[in-house]
Amino acid sequence: MNLNRYGAQHNLRAVNFICHAPQAQAVSLVGDFNHWKPSGNPMKQLPDRAWMIRVDLKHGHHRYAFLVDGQLVLDPQAMGITRNDQNDRVSLVAVS
Repeated sequence: MNLNRYGAQHNLRAVNFICHAPQAQAVSLVGDFNHWKPSGNPMKQLPDRAWMIRVDLKHGHHRYAFLVDGQLVLDPQAMGITRNDQNDRVSLVAVS
């Protein structure tokens, strides 16, 4: 059994996601890394009322969005905008 601990598939990088939605009741991070499941990555509200989560992601490009009280919201800090498989506009992050 060959375990290559240094291959790209094993390199995870912690990425912080912050959503500024101070009036929201619930915010989740959804994306291709969690199959767009609303319950996959619930975010925690910080004292300044922003929402945050840290997620370990593999090398490559990932599509994502914030789910703010059930509505998809783009990340204004994203590296770009693309579309998901349902043709919704979503944010893009590159991880290296």
